Amino acid sequence: MIADRALYVGGRRAGTPCARSPSPGTDGAGSAMSWVEMHDPTAEEVRAVAGEFGVPVPVAESLGVSHHRPRIERIDGLLSVVLRTARYADESETVEFGEIQVLVGQSFVVTIGRGEYRALGTARRRVEGDPDRLGSEAVLYAIVDEVVGGYEPVVEGLETDTDEVETQVFEGHPGVSRRVYELYREAVQFHRATNPLSEVIERLAEGEEGESRSRLRGARDRVLRVTERVEDIRELLTSILSVNLTLIGINQNDQTKRISAWAAILLAPTLVTGLYGMNFRHMPELGWALGYPFSLALMLVISLLLYRAFKRAGWL
Repeated sequence: MIADRALYVGGRRAGTPCARSPSPGTDGAGSAMSWVEMHDPTAEEVRAVAGEFGVPVPVAESLGVSHHRPRIERIDGLLSVVLRTARYADESETVEFGEIQVLVGQSFVVTIGRGEYRALGTARRRVEGDPDRLGSEAVLYAIVDEVVGGYEPVVEGLETDTDEVETQVFEGHPGVSRRVYELYREAVQFHRATNPLSEVIERLAEGEEGESRSRLRGARDRVLRVTERVEDIRELLTSILSVNLTLIGINQNDQTKRISAWAAILLAPTLVTGLYGMNFRHMPELGWALGYPFSLALMLVISLLLYRAFKRAGWL
């Protein structure tokens, strides 16, 4: 569906664009530019919007395809940029991923959001607040800033969750192995979303000068810092998972020791009672008056000696 569409004339919002409404020209004040924002559009909606701005068919078809990694392409004078979005959901303590595909022409911008995508209200307000510099490239840079700015809360949430599971591992919480694996999977997906983006931004900065270049370089540096922190999280989660498996093995070994020790302790009275429980007429001590209390005492003494031995060995 179309979430928002606007026509900007002289850097200010003039209304809703119609087909072919923006006139060709350079970006900035005095020119007309359209910005159409779409969310999970159908193929028909994509073709209709692409047709309004004379987008070539191959480019229009690529707009209808979802991608899984950031990328940048220049086709027939158009610039296509794919960005991966991420949002940390506090209520579920999970990371939600989405995608924004931006098609930039001389006098128009088409943005397509998919998945857990949030409307580009912040980017729109930012470019509308600076009408003297509003243009298709300014819109793209504002979108990049908004996407990159959303990474910081995500990596902070992952770091907090990692600290929590690290504590839970040593406390022996049940189900912590599943939680560690889920965090590791989110960290991997987040790394795939951020790692290629630095190269995309670097290519965008090529040929730019002044404030635009500085702005893009700043966004790239933020992405690199986020990527480094995500890599640290992945390494820490790998170590936590290894420690958790080691602790599980130690715990299972301790349980095996306890079971073996009690089995050995119970073996002594079982052996004595089994021996004298056989139905033979002629057996030693059967006619002895103290035979019964002696056998009980013998079983108790042997059991206590075995218990003490296993206790000293740390099996109990």
